[in-house]
Amino acid sequence: MSGTIYVINPNSTERVTREIDVAVAPLRMAGGPAIECLTLADGPPGIQSQRDVDGLIPALLKRAADLEGEAAAFVVACFSDPGMHALREQSTKPVLGIAECGVLTALTLGHRFGIVAMLKNSIPRHLRYLGAMGVMDRFAGDLPVNLTIAEMADDALTLGRMIAVGRTLRDTHHADVLVMGCAGMARFREPLERELGVPVVEPTQAAVIMAFGRVRLGWGGRPLTEN
Repeated sequence: MSGTIYVINPNSTERVTREIDVAVAPLRMAGGPAIECLTLADGPPGIQSQRDVDGLIPALLKRAADLEGEAAAFVVACFSDPGMHALREQSTKPVLGIAECGVLTALTLGHRFGIVAMLKNSIPRHLRYLGAMGVMDRFAGDLPVNLTIAEMADDALTLGRMIAVGRTLRDTHHADVLVMGCAGMARFREPLERELGVPVVEPTQAAVIMAFGRVRLGWGGRPLTEN
């Protein structure tokens, strides 16, 4: 099958892109489409504020425009889904954001979902987004591990914080499914799920598998029209 699903990490931290690539590796299969993970070199080292989200959109759109001819679909691999709607206007290919796909997947795995966020200041962005999605009646809570992208390189520290937050979401907020609120958390999905005993959604995996289905079945995208 021709075309590539491009998974674009909108921050400039190559370690995060490598972790995303490992997370989506089980989704690669004979017959395609191919899955390629890319780093947005002009993005911030970590996406930690609304200013970071808004500021990277022009670079993201330019990178995607350069890839349009080879693309089967695009995945925006940041939990704020930066530029997703603008890219949907620009591209004729399916465009998926990991936050949207992660939450929608969680709704199929449990009744009340909780989000393990990266930083406290991420939460207002998440709440605005969840409100726009219309899913607040299924939302249990959103709690941060309070670690930056750089600090999350410490596996023991990060997993320990994620387990503590996940336990609170499960036991106090009554979440029966969790969504990891950062693509840089991908490597912790399996140990977190084992420790907590509830489904844990890695949102980039959720977005890529949706993109895969869209491409294989010919759903989505749109014809290019003149303004």
